[in-house]
Amino acid sequence: MGQAGCKGLYQSLFDYKTEKYVIAKNKKVGLLYRLLQVSILTYLVVWVFLVKKCYQDTDTSLQSSIITKVKGVTFTNTSELGERLWDVADYVIPPQGENVFFVITNLVVTPNQRQETCAESESIPDALCYEDSDCPPGEPVVAGNGVRTGRCLWAGSEQKGTCEIFAWCPVETKSRPAKPLLGKAEDFTVYIKNFIRFPKFNFSKTNVLDTTDRAFLKSCKFGPKDPYCPIFRLGSVVSWTGSSFQEIAVQGGVIGIQIEWDCDLDRAPSECYPRYYFNRLDNRFSENSLSSGYNFRFAKYYRDAAGVELRTLFKAYGIRFDVMVNGKGSFFCDLVLIYFIKKSHFYRDKKYEEVRDLEVLARMAESSQQSGPGPAGLAEQPEVQDGVGAQENGCVCRQLLQPASITR
Repeated sequence: MGQAGCKGLYQSLFDYKTEKYVIAKNKKVGLLYRLLQVSILTYLVVWVFLVKKCYQDTDTSLQSSIITKVKGVTFTNTSELGERLWDVADYVIPPQGENVFFVITNLVVTPNQRQETCAESESIPDALCYEDSDCPPGEPVVAGNGVRTGRCLWAGSEQKGTCEIFAWCPVETKSRPAKPLLGKAEDFTVYIKNFIRFPKFNFSKTNVLDTTDRAFLKSCKFGPKDPYCPIFRLGSVVSWTGSSFQEIAVQGGVIGIQIEWDCDLDRAPSECYPRYYFNRLDNRFSENSLSSGYNFRFAKYYRDAAGVELRTLFKAYGIRFDVMVNGKGSFFCDLVLIYFIKKSHFYRDKKYEEVRDLEVLARMAESSQQSGPGPAGLAEQPEVQDGVGAQENGCVCRQLLQPASITR
């Protein structure tokens, strides 16, 4: 049995096998077979090519730059500031127009502060005291305004006092106004200029309409009737997030402006345009939530006639706008060059050019060494390491590593 088995295995090594097809004359089986073919073809044409456009090359490494410019003026009359006209230099921070900008809508003002001793605010728990020993000198008040002097101060007949501190006095004690100081800021406008580039396809675009009409940007406002205008009314931007400008202006908030570029670069450049989306980014679900709102403090310094330094402290509430950009560009070019035009074989050979014989490569390198710089005085090119692309005419070309015996 062993010899017979080995003999059969040996003979089978020289056998030739071919497939045999049986054609079944059955309409149900044939119909099922054709339906399966049509389903696969439909999936490829409709989903893969028409919906997902998998035949296109895609660039998601979007390069972007944002420039913002706010415009608008308003007038206020308060006891702390008196009559005051507010322009863009007063209420926009930072002034240089970045992708993140802040518009002041409400203020708590503490004027004429100077460095001296005064009682700490009663609203700060760490400043409460019963006797002087509760206020060790030289220690700062946690979440307070200054450094303890060692004295406990009482106001009237109160049993509990507050520590005396050395600080900018008087300390801030006023609460946030219930009505926004700059409520009319909802009519201010912001000009958002966005430059984008898809480096893979060397394609650049801006969100500003390409027009020779100089009056266009002076009269347009972004909206359903004018989606190509890059000038936005602040009140409209807030309302598109589902919020009220007058409500958010009281304690501040954060608004996100999303610019999305989804460009099919097979079409005309004019058909590559941005889409805008607006969202409120801070916590707006609870009106009294500690995480909602946005504020910070800053001061303006000056000296009196005696040369003593004073300052006016501002606690600013307002709306922070974050402008974010993302996008992708898709292109059909490589597939057309390689397969569909008359000289496709030429482009295909150039794209996938390779050197199979290292001896040929060595002779080419030796020849270039002997010849030296050409008549045009071209400088010697640096070596290309393995896996590194050399860039030529905007295309990235892969090159083979030169053998060690022929490196310069």
